Amino acid sequence: MPPRLRTHALIEQIPALIFELRGQRVLLDEDLGRLYGVATRRLNEQVRRNLARFPPDFMFRLTLPELANLKSQFATSSSWGGRRKAPYAFTEHGAVMLATVLRSSRATDMSLHIVRAFIEMRQLLRSQRALSRKLDELERKVGRHDRDIAAVVQAIRQLMPGASAARGRIGF
Repeated sequence: MPPRLRTHALIEQIPALIFELRGQRVLLDEDLGRLYGVATRRLNEQVRRNLARFPPDFMFRLTLPELANLKSQFATSSSWGGRRKAPYAFTEHGAVMLATVLRSSRATDMSLHIVRAFIEMRQLLRSQRALSRKLDELERKVGRHDRDIAAVVQAIRQLMPGASAARGRIGF
């Protein structure tokens, strides 16, 4: 497959690689290595050499329970591909910082696509929240209308001719 097609296929995969962990949307070091075109080992080497550029809100290492949960979510093998250490998770800012540390044109180009994917996810989440609020409001309105309609129907039934027959006949 030509390099341009492979890159396009990788770009389309970015949203599926982003997941939420510790209340933040993150990408794993292994996935970023594949996107940036470097081995995970080299990527982590650059991170260790530039630790001052990666504060905890940019990058963190997964804990054993998080790693176990991640393995169960993705149905991976128990050895996680032979890794000896838990992977790093990079936030949007960490992924961009990583591209600057790697200093390759592919990493720079791919970081733009990663940022766009994070932005799209934020916009989608915002629109889902707005839709959820509107549905809640509509549900409240419908509930009030249902009660009002039930009261109107009850009043109409009382005015109907059949309602007077049920009370008993007056006269002959």
